[in-house]
This record gives sequence, C-alpha cells and structure tokens, in this order.
Amino acid sequence: MNTREPVSRCVCRGMSRRRFLAGCAACAATARYLAAPSSLKAAASDDKVRIRVVYSLHGPLQDRPDWPNKGFDFRPVMQRINTELAGRCPGFVFLSSIANGPDQAKKILEQDKSAAVDGYLVYQMNCWNRVVQTIATTGKPVLYADFQYAGSGGFLVYTAGFLRSRTPNVGFVASSRIDDLAEAVKCFEMVKKAGSVSDFVAATARVRIARTAKPGPFGCKPDKLNVLSPGDCLARMKESKILAVRGQESGPAGPVMGIPMENVSFAEVNEAWKDADKDAARAVAERWRKNAAVVLDVSQDTLESSAAMYLGMKAVLKKHAANAITMNCLGGFYGGHIHAYPCLGFHELCNEGLIGACECDVRSTATMVAVTAMTQGRPGYISDPVIDTSKRQIIYAHCVASNRVFGPQGSTNPFEILTHSEDRQGASVRSILPIGYMTTTLEFEQQRKEILFHQGKAVDNDRNDRACRTKLAAEPVGDIEKLFTMWDRWGWHRVTFYGDLKEPVHALADAMRWKVVEEA
Repeated sequence: MNTREPVSRCVCRGMSRRRFLAGCAACAATARYLAAPSSLKAAASDDKVRIRVVYSLHGPLQDRPDWPNKGFDFRPVMQRINTELAGRCPGFVFLSSIANGPDQAKKILEQDKSAAVDGYLVYQMNCWNRVVQTIATTGKPVLYADFQYAGSGGFLVYTAGFLRSRTPNVGFVASSRIDDLAEAVKCFEMVKKAGSVSDFVAATARVRIARTAKPGPFGCKPDKLNVLSPGDCLARMKESKILAVRGQESGPAGPVMGIPMENVSFAEVNEAWKDADKDAARAVAERWRKNAAVVLDVSQDTLESSAAMYLGMKAVLKKHAANAITMNCLGGFYGGHIHAYPCLGFHELCNEGLIGACECDVRSTATMVAVTAMTQGRPGYISDPVIDTSKRQIIYAHCVASNRVFGPQGSTNPFEILTHSEDRQGASVRSILPIGYMTTTLEFEQQRKEILFHQGKAVDNDRNDRACRTKLAAEPVGDIEKLFTMWDRWGWHRVTFYGDLKEPVHALADAMRWKVVEEA
C-alpha cells in the first residue's frame, strides 16, 4: 500500500473545465466570505496576535466523493470555528482563507508578506490536500489541526512526516473538542512575546498531553482464543490464494508472504455479477433485510444487485480455488467497470471465514489471510483510523465490517445497511461491534519483514454521519502520543481483529524471522 495519498481516494479525474472554474469561483467567494472584516483588521493593534487560519479542502461545498461525503457544506463549519476562536481567544485577530493545494497556499503566503501575520493555523478539512507543507516553509509557528472524519488521513500521514523529519515549527492538535483547539492556539502568544518557534511547538505538545483523557480501566471481557501454531499457520497461508481485482489484467502474480496471488479483471467479476442467479440474489437480499437492524436509503434493487455481486465474487473465488478477494472498488465503480459496490459481499464473505477486502489493498488482505488462518476464522476489519485525544481513542472507520467478529461459529452483533458514505450511493454496512473486548491491530509488510502492532480495548461505536459507516472506537494500550508516529511509513489502513493476539503474533514473527514494530 502506498504511504502517500491513496489513488482510490482521488476521484476527480475527468473533471470538466466548467466544473473546475465553477469550483474556483466558489472557493474565491468563500475566501471573501471568510476573510476578516476590514474594520476588524484596522482595529488590530501591535499587541494583538495575528493568526492566519487556512482551511485545507477541495472547496466550500464538496463536489466529489471523499471524506466527509459528497455534498458536505463546510461553510457553517468554518464559520463556527472562526466564531469560537474569536470568542475564546480575545487577544487574537484571525484572518481566514481556504486553499486546495500548494498553488493557493503560495498565493496566501504572498498576500501575507504585508499582513504582519504571527503564525498559521492549518485545518485539514479533506484528507489529501497538500497545503500545510507549503505553509510550514515560512518558518513561522504553525498549528496543524484535524477536522475529524474529514481530513484525518492526510492529518495522520502528514503529522507523522513532520515528526519524523523533526520539522521545528509545526505543532498539532487532534481533538474533537473546540476548547482543546483554542488552548493550543493560545500557545502562539509566547512567540509574540519573543519566544522561539520551538517553544511554541513544545507548548502545544504540553497542552495536548495535559488535555488528553486519562486512561480508563483496562479489564476486558473474557475471550477464549483457539490459535494455530506458527508452523500450521504458515502452512495454511500457503494453501490460501488472494485474487487482486484492480484493472483489466488477468493472470498469475507474485506471492505475498508466501500466499499465492492472482490478478483477476474487473470484466470477469462483472460478468459473474451479471450471471448470478436472480432468485438466489433475491433470497440473499431478503435475508440481509430481515437480519439488519436498519435499512436506510437503500432500495430493493440496490440490495439485490449487491447480493448478486456477493454471489458473483463467490463464484470467482471458487473458479480460481481462492479464499480471498480484494478489489479496487471505488475505481471499478466510478470507472463503470463494475455496477454494484462489493461492500455487503465482503461483509458476507468475512462472516463465512473467507476474505473480502477493500480497495485492492494487497498488504492488508495478506494480513487478513494470515491472522484469520491463525485464529481459525476470525475476520479482520480494514479501516481508516482517526485519533481523538479528547477521548483517548483511536477510531477504526470503514464501510465494510463483519458482524461475526469471533468467527463463523461465534455470536453475531447488530448491523445496519446504509449507503456507501462518501458518495451516498449503493449499499454498505454499519456493524455495531462488541465493546469491552481486547482488540489487536496489525499490518504485515513483506518488503521490510515487519509486523506493525498495537492493541486497544473496544469501548464504543461512533455514529457520526461524516466518513465511513462503521466506526469502532478503542482505547489504545500504551502511549497514544507514539501512535501518531508511524503513518507516513505505513500508510493509513490498519487491520483490526478481536482478541489478545500479542503472543501468537510474536510467535509467528519469530517463525517468519520478521520484526514486530510496536506502534503504541
């Protein structure tokens, strides 16, 4: 998996010149709307701290599928943040702008050469807009903030990059509480009073740590594991096969972690979807409708089409003697290569002890194959995580999840059928995952022969409408500050399993002669 911006998250290709210009016009209008009133600028005296707030996003009204979702209106959000900061930080003047990338960020910096700006607050509102990097080149103090379930992927990856490179002028805040943001903003005062930018960054860290929620009780519900020995697990991995569906190519591919792999074309999967028995698809759709706690904004036709995709994928797995399939679902759907989201099909495959994995993420799929084999059937849950220090939580967000987290023969938990979150189309899953249990989150990296590892106690399911539907919240075991440091090397995805898998994962790593990297 690429540690930079995932291609599958960028769905703006083919944008017409008219749409592009319309978006630029909207951005310009919002920039004028957000700019501080001239009377406020004139009233600013030298003893006021002047902060440029730069919102990093596609545009004020989101015109494409991406976090938080297509059609999202950022204008009231930005207005609320501006109002809150003005009220909570009376010694400050805030000048607000938006930027969708480096070029617009450079224009803001040009304008600020005569604005006597003391520092910058960069708010990551969409995931992958590269704005903060340009702002950081000023050498002035920069506070980097995450609009959670919207900009979190870029925020985590870019923050880890700043930490790894020891960028001296960038502090960060990762909290859902506006007062935590305001307290971090107040750290700009020390630079105004002749403090250094390193003093500013250190102060933001002290504020973040002091305001991070205290650890809760770590007693977990009993969870009996039945794991294979490392030798048996490795043998089971070699008996598996991954099908990678990422384009129109077909044929053998190199193994991953000893697991055989084969490329399968979108066309083959789409044909299997078309050929799926209509009565069988209708029966699967009815079972889903009956078992779901809620079916919201998903038509019967969409449900049956999703069921046909499940049956089609299962037929392709059988044809190729495979037990795992991973698909570039967004690229396939938006490119017209497939005509139903595979989310519900992946959900069903994982419930059966097979592997259905998102976004043609082969590394995460191989992780799922290895640990599902190790645990004799427990499914992995791929996610795009979010970190919220105000709750001391890492939240694992995605639109696919099993509702049999203890394996095919284990108990079920409630689930809901909703549209795919980013574009409000198709059908996907919100699984209300069990709380009170220990979870283990992993990524296996073949090239470095490393296993990334952290654990957390499942404590909540977040129903925030922004971003992906399933959101399991866990309190991490260990140092939540360290949890900010690995995203630039490992990318955004993680795979979570129920169970305390520390000992069997270390034993498997020893057998493979790999290294376990403790993430927290």
